[in-house]
Amino acid sequence: MSIPSLEQLHAIGARQQPTYDDPAALAAAVERLRTLPPLVFAGECDELKGKIAAVSRGEAFLLQGGDCAETFAGATADNTRNKLRVLLQMAVVLTYAASVPVVKVGRLAGQYAKPRSSNDETRIVDGQEVTLPAYRGDAVNGYDFTPESRIPDPQRLLEVYHSSASTLNLVRAFTTGGYADLRQVHAWNSEFVRNSPAGTKYEAMAAEIDRALTFMKAIGANPDEFHRVDFYSSHEALLLEYEHAMTRIDSRTEQPYNVSGHFVWIGERTRQLDGAHVEYFRHIRNPIGVKLGPTATADDALGLARALNPENEPGRLTFITRFGAEKIRDGLPSLVEKVTAEGVDVAWICDPMHGNTFPTSNGYKTRRFEDVLGEVQGFFDVHRALGTVPGGILVENTGDDVTEVIGGGEELDEHGLAHRYESVVDPRLNRVQSLEMAFLVAEMLQRS
Repeated sequence: MSIPSLEQLHAIGARQQPTYDDPAALAAAVERLRTLPPLVFAGECDELKGKIAAVSRGEAFLLQGGDCAETFAGATADNTRNKLRVLLQMAVVLTYAASVPVVKVGRLAGQYAKPRSSNDETRIVDGQEVTLPAYRGDAVNGYDFTPESRIPDPQRLLEVYHSSASTLNLVRAFTTGGYADLRQVHAWNSEFVRNSPAGTKYEAMAAEIDRALTFMKAIGANPDEFHRVDFYSSHEALLLEYEHAMTRIDSRTEQPYNVSGHFVWIGERTRQLDGAHVEYFRHIRNPIGVKLGPTATADDALGLARALNPENEPGRLTFITRFGAEKIRDGLPSLVEKVTAEGVDVAWICDPMHGNTFPTSNGYKTRRFEDVLGEVQGFFDVHRALGTVPGGILVENTGDDVTEVIGGGEELDEHGLAHRYESVVDPRLNRVQSLEMAFLVAEMLQRS
């Protein structure tokens, strides 16, 4: 199967794409990308597809997390280790609660581009109103508010590749080299329970996990799964030049795969049925996702399923819902009911972050921890009422002690945001809030 050319995709109409001043430099960067080795392999993508098929049947739970927007400066060993550590900690808690495998997917090694609501950004600089191109992620331009920084630079596409490669190399080393040992990860959780302001709420569950591990040790159970984990990469496949250049024909099947990440998704702003992103995604064989927000209708969801998964292949398609805590109970049921009634094989995942963002009085973009949790609870409630499967969660989080989301056990307020607000786009759960989320979602899983 061949994929449309970049020219054909742009002719269809590609939204949220940067405008480059030097087409020749862009073409050279794309051609260079086409010659570079794959970041992931088609067989790994197929393996993940099989696991997502289990998610859709309720035989596994998917945990996806990481940065809202990665930065080149942030692609360090410490940052990668901290992000991996908190996701592994969350996964241990969820695995115990759900009594099924947790599919671990990092929002990393490719999440360098972000859609924006406006092409421009205006600020007051030295008393003057200045308008510059919006920051679209390190894949496109710089965060610094200067004319030079905000010019889209095609060389950044190559830096995306190299930063992603170094991140994936670290992840593979950590997950196979003993860092992901189940008993070690549980010891980290025990430390969290002892020292976190909210940790005492979770002592009972942590004690249950500890007893289970002690029992396994007593009977001599020491499977390989205790010492290593399968971990997959994902990102929004937004920039068509990069994604197209990283699409290769698999030698086993002669089918095209996007080898920049195991799981790629279409965002809320680019899911038009007649748009370039849907056309591109129709042709690649990776497991794929689509974000569905409050404007999505059941007909939209069914149209996307027909376009992107015409053979109704299990594990191929994931719908990632992002309604907001106040809207999920009203907006989600009709989508799930009609998609289910049509026999569509899809995994349903909750993104409780993007529908709950708001600006504070002191100028920060934030989310309330209670709203994030409330959307997850609404997601579970809707699926349980309909007899369908709440397949997983996607959170924007970090392993660092940032102050970007208010609330939670630390009782962070608006004034506390200034302490360590480090995100360049959207606010993330910090390590403590992420683990609180894991324990609270675990309680939902146990009640279901």
